[in-house]
Amino acid sequence: MAQKRKKHAEQQYLDLMRETLEVGERQVDHGTGVKTYSVFGRQIRFDLSDGIPLLTTKKVFWKGVLHELYWFLSGNTNVSYLTRKGVHIWDDYPLRIYNEAMKKAGKQEMLKEEFVQKLETNDAFAKRWGHLPHIYGEMWRSWPASDGRKIDQLSWVIEELRKDPSAHNTLVSSWNPEFLYSMARPGEGARFPICHNMYQLNIKKGRVCLQLYQRTADIFLGVPFNIASYALLTCIIAKILGRKPGEFVHTFGDLHVYENHRAQAKEQIARRPRLFPTIRFTRNFKSLDAFRPEYVELVDYDPHPPIKAELAVVGGYNPRLHAPKKKHVRKN
Repeated sequence: MAQKRKKHAEQQYLDLMRETLEVGERQVDHGTGVKTYSVFGRQIRFDLSDGIPLLTTKKVFWKGVLHELYWFLSGNTNVSYLTRKGVHIWDDYPLRIYNEAMKKAGKQEMLKEEFVQKLETNDAFAKRWGHLPHIYGEMWRSWPASDGRKIDQLSWVIEELRKDPSAHNTLVSSWNPEFLYSMARPGEGARFPICHNMYQLNIKKGRVCLQLYQRTADIFLGVPFNIASYALLTCIIAKILGRKPGEFVHTFGDLHVYENHRAQAKEQIARRPRLFPTIRFTRNFKSLDAFRPEYVELVDYDPHPPIKAELAVVGGYNPRLHAPKKKHVRKN
């Protein structure tokens, strides 16, 4: 009897995208009117001994994955680091904040190209307008405690696993209600929607495993990036601990495809996955602060051509939903 062929791990992703297209419920973003098709509560798993799950049915922007993850790991919250590396996936968020401020002050708004150029070339402008408070790098490495301390969650997790490989408490959260939506004090709400909000590490059979919970996920444009990023994070932490990476588990809350991505998603589903690439670390490092993106070498990545789609700048703080209500003052 012929042995059954092992299903390519990327097929999990393609099957989820197909399901989302076929049975997803049509929903509308309250702030922008953008339409999505959505399912809830799904999971995919990748054995990292089979390679890094950088999807092959379309080319994924590896440079962006690598530098964005380093941006998080270093605790940086200013997008000018990324723009100066040629990574522009975060540009729209500080631009929106800048133009809102200019409009409120009665000043001229700025086109994206000019804004990005200023982030790249003007240090003072970048320091003032490139900063996005209360996002991943800050929450991972400098969580603001009630007593004024800054808590480095990720370093604590690594040291906890180093001391106790059987630990069950090694969890990092980016979801801080103090800075989110109408839970935040006026003017202190995060302007970027925290999407991949919590992950837990665990050592099984001597290997480092990681499970991500992502509350909301753009399956066509965002999820391939998220898969690669957290798989790479697992490998980096394993390297720091002197272990091998095990399994990356990706758990989703709301999983959706945008209406204007449907044709591109169908094109990708029709493609056949190829072998995953591998990564090689060119230098040893034993701490987060010793890691550099140039220490990672991607080997044998042979994807299908890229499929372009427009980024939807949605979610996060919405003044119509989350602004504090004005108190009615009764006149005598």
